[in-house]
Amino acid sequence: MNEHPISNLMTETMAKIKEMVDVNTIIGQPITTADGTTVIPVSKVAFGFGTGGSEFAAKHAAENAPLAFGGGGGAGVTVSPVCFLIIGRDGSADILGVNAQAASTVDRLVEMIPGAINKVSSFVEGRKGKAAPQSAQTVEADE
Repeated sequence: MNEHPISNLMTETMAKIKEMVDVNTIIGQPITTADGTTVIPVSKVAFGFGTGGSEFAAKHAAENAPLAFGGGGGAGVTVSPVCFLIIGRDGSADILGVNAQAASTVDRLVEMIPGAINKVSSFVEGRKGKAAPQSAQTVEADE
């Protein structure tokens, strides 16, 4: 059985979307500044496509002739910048958000995660720094 024309139409539409959107569209190419800081753009990508068709008998076609096919397809892509991931020379990471308001509570939580991780890391490092001198003082007093 021959492949239906709507299948070719859908395949071509998806191939065109694939050409427009790839991983580098979402997580952009890293940009390294003169001082060694790396900036990575992050975007949100939304896309959609639709395909439709119809078969019909042609006006002047022979009685057993195959049905005529008419169809079309379309696609749309939206790329919105979300934030920039900034990695310092010392390995520290920070997120610089684009001034768009979070649409939901989950979006707000996702935006807050990097800052919370940095604060916890700083707290843990601070606790480690305080613990070492106390144990060193205890050892010196015992000797």
